[in-house]
Amino acid sequence: MVTHNAERGFHGDSHENATFAVEETPSSGTMTIENERYGDGEGGGGDSDDKSLSVEMLFKGKVVPSWREQLTIRAFVVSFVLGVLLTFIVMKLNLTTGIIPSLNVSAGLLGFFFVKSWAKFMEKSGMLKQPFTRQENTVIQTCVVATSGIAFSGGFGSYLFGMSSIVAGQSTESHAAQNTKDPRLPWIIGFLFAVSFLGLFSVLPLRKIMVIDYKLTYPSGTATAHLINSFHTPQGAKLAKQQVRTLGKFFSFSFLWGFFQWFFTGGDGCGFANFPTFGLEAYENRFYFDFSGTFVGVGMICPYLINVSVLVGAILSWGLMWPLIKNRKGDWYAADLSDSNLKGVQGYRVFLSIAMILGDGLYNFVKVLGLTIQGFIKQYKKMEVIPVTERDSPEKVSNSYDDEVRTKLFLKDGIPLWVSFVGYVAIAAVSIGVIPKIFHQMKWYYVLVIYIFAPVLAFCNAYGCGLTDWSLASTYGKLAIFAIGAWAGESHGGVLAGLAACGVMMNIVSTASDLMQDFKTGYMTLASPRSMFVSQVIGTAMGCIISPCVFWLFYKAFVDIGSPHSDYPAPNALVYRNMSVLGVEGFGSLPHHCLTLCYILFAGSIVINLIRDTVAKKWAKYIPLPMAMAIPFYLGPYFAIDMCVGSLILFIWGKLDKAKADAFGPPLASGLICGDGIWSLPSSILALAGVQPPICMKFLSRGTNARVDKFLSP
Repeated sequence: MVTHNAERGFHGDSHENATFAVEETPSSGTMTIENERYGDGEGGGGDSDDKSLSVEMLFKGKVVPSWREQLTIRAFVVSFVLGVLLTFIVMKLNLTTGIIPSLNVSAGLLGFFFVKSWAKFMEKSGMLKQPFTRQENTVIQTCVVATSGIAFSGGFGSYLFGMSSIVAGQSTESHAAQNTKDPRLPWIIGFLFAVSFLGLFSVLPLRKIMVIDYKLTYPSGTATAHLINSFHTPQGAKLAKQQVRTLGKFFSFSFLWGFFQWFFTGGDGCGFANFPTFGLEAYENRFYFDFSGTFVGVGMICPYLINVSVLVGAILSWGLMWPLIKNRKGDWYAADLSDSNLKGVQGYRVFLSIAMILGDGLYNFVKVLGLTIQGFIKQYKKMEVIPVTERDSPEKVSNSYDDEVRTKLFLKDGIPLWVSFVGYVAIAAVSIGVIPKIFHQMKWYYVLVIYIFAPVLAFCNAYGCGLTDWSLASTYGKLAIFAIGAWAGESHGGVLAGLAACGVMMNIVSTASDLMQDFKTGYMTLASPRSMFVSQVIGTAMGCIISPCVFWLFYKAFVDIGSPHSDYPAPNALVYRNMSVLGVEGFGSLPHHCLTLCYILFAGSIVINLIRDTVAKKWAKYIPLPMAMAIPFYLGPYFAIDMCVGSLILFIWGKLDKAKADAFGPPLASGLICGDGIWSLPSSILALAGVQPPICMKFLSRGTNARVDKFLSP
């Protein structure tokens, strides 16, 4: 966001997870591109039936703290600090490429390290009142991920920033004036508080059905639970300390490398990030390695197929399609248009990527919806043949010691149904009154209709995520863009209404699946459902304040934020806005033949997915993912090269020592991402203070350099 509870995965809206994610075991990482998460669930489902392998037998005799004791002050202090740290990282990634890797390993490791160190210090001083437990660790993980998740689902790099006049000025619409709303802290915070909590209450009554009765696997939640459980065994604690040291070393290296690079960026196109690795002509087409620790780390976390798919998409677009389309300048589009004009080649870049994203999203929406319906029918038939007494008492039919212990604790701290209903109705009522005040184009009855259908869609997303580990939150958001935008109409602010509706819908269905993932994690670590819910609520509330403040810092520090040539181009903002424009105004504004090419790539995305799902699994892993291919269409190949370098490092490391690569690859990658990401804080402060880098390091051709020397010579 892709993982995460909210961000357990690799988010690339380039997805809300592009958001789509590939979820794997904790050692190999997860990914979200455009918030659709793609995964096979390996390493995630179920518990061991063999008592000799029982996890809970390892913790037998240890007292499980009450749900109130799991919610400690130190847990929320650590969560706040880590939430700010990860929010900076997610925000930077939101505003650069929109690709966000899983940071839950970092959150889990750092949370364990900080509280464990604090507990040891207090124990030595005789002041320790409560030992550090896996339940408290789960609370921290949940809270941190919920906090940093708002940086993604809040739309700062997509629908929310897409409302701004900066992005509107790059679009093709004809009524831009009434469809813009520039960022301001008060209304952003108010909007997030109005829409970020409804999803939590919408699926709260279903926690027992999803986790115990249907035994949905929720691979990300299960993998997170395995990670936390392992931390609190003697062997796991020793490994966690080594992993934290690795993370710290590469955090320091990445931070210092970012600091060093800053000295050479005193102008446009300056610095190591503009190093023409493959020559100046390749550099003009954005083929170069930009020495980014962030995206090397992202490449190490993401599965190989994701990185290769991104590179294939980069070669297809910037290596073949865009040079060929540029040759049609003066024929397909006016010869006097710049490359950043949407009436020219930029229009092909944006709208063809949209076509691939929509094709992939539609295919997977239908697929996951079908799997959800099929799975629900199977579960219903299975429940029909179980005696009522057993159905009412799941612990009687549990098939392992772990199941018995976990089910008993999970059912002990129930949350009354009235909390869910009253909470949903109360927040919905407030939201229906508040949102039209923030966006006058968004009528109260638009919001009401969304809230009527949202619980059903939230259930579908949470259930489908439990079966497949795929969250389709961004797809539901896009459906809201087209439905509400068309309802509002072109002349009544339909573009802005569609973007606002996207935010409302996406937050509801995303937080619903995230909460159910947390309940699965809590179930497997014996954390109380009440502590999980409270932790999620507190983390969400912190995110509703922290994320806007971090975004505001970027927005004020970098005046060219959102422009195509900025260090922070926010590419998904333009993509989402133009989706809304298409839904309201139609296809009349597209360049010549752009619509035909859109049809081809839309159909191509569906065909590629069909082939992937029909061929044998051993061949499917070599077929690229259309969503990942679409990301570089607009941005270029430079980050794809960085990611492939990360993959290559991990591949070679795995060949030399697979055990160490599996254990220390994710912490190393997280250190690279965190160090480079947190450098954005001091760099933003320097920019706000007007401190400019002292050196501009630029690369020129020999002929250009000779002309410069001649011009400068006395």
